[in-house]
Amino acid sequence: MIKLHIVIHEKFEGLGAIKDWISNKGYDVSFSRVYLNEELPTTINHLDGLIVMGGPQSPNTTKEECSYFDAKAEMALIKNFIDHQKMVIGVCLGAQMIGQALGAPVEKSPEPEIGYFPIMKTREGHIHPKLVHFPDNAVVGHWHGDMAGLTPEAKVLAYSEGCPRQIIEYADLVYGLQCHMEFNESCIEGLIENSTEELAVLNSRKYVDSIETLRKENDFDLMNTLLFTFLDTVIKDYKNKKSKRIVSKI
Repeated sequence: MIKLHIVIHEKFEGLGAIKDWISNKGYDVSFSRVYLNEELPTTINHLDGLIVMGGPQSPNTTKEECSYFDAKAEMALIKNFIDHQKMVIGVCLGAQMIGQALGAPVEKSPEPEIGYFPIMKTREGHIHPKLVHFPDNAVVGHWHGDMAGLTPEAKVLAYSEGCPRQIIEYADLVYGLQCHMEFNESCIEGLIENSTEELAVLNSRKYVDSIETLRKENDFDLMNTLLFTFLDTVIKDYKNKKSKRIVSKI
């Protein structure tokens, strides 16, 4: 049984469609809902993977600025999972936390992106086995002003016109998703409700959709399916590598 731990930073920026993926797979899942002051795990021996979700914070946000968000503790947890060859997936803020945990500070994106825009595979992405199911232009969700930093070993697998880093492979089993393929209708409503000032300030930017466009029916099923298949391949890869490690110790 795969055991995952998930860090959620805000009630209005939760799992989205990832909840359906977990339910369908029957994985054993534990949570740190930090907005409820739930603690991070102190031991990870029993866990196979970590998923760190998004939020309005930055890896540089201090506890004085957000009392329930301990960026240093989260990044130490991420590094611990990576060091123990476990799978780590970061979404938006989570992707930025992975980069910074590995020594690559978060950066400003060339353009803020809020809404639904296509991502394109890089040369590395076109040959990457975990992205073979992605079309050349996959319209997915976005809600960010920053972007994840790059380590020397990182490979950018997908980009968009507004942001050159959308899917990043940091190491075996470690991936940052700047985009939001987990979006569903509930996600969008929660973000709109809690981002009125941000949307008003950015409404003239090229890659920021209007509230009306955000609320229009979009093909969530397509972006969700892309994400689910990607996660399935990461899980499969993790299982294979774990089995080989076990065999090598016998």
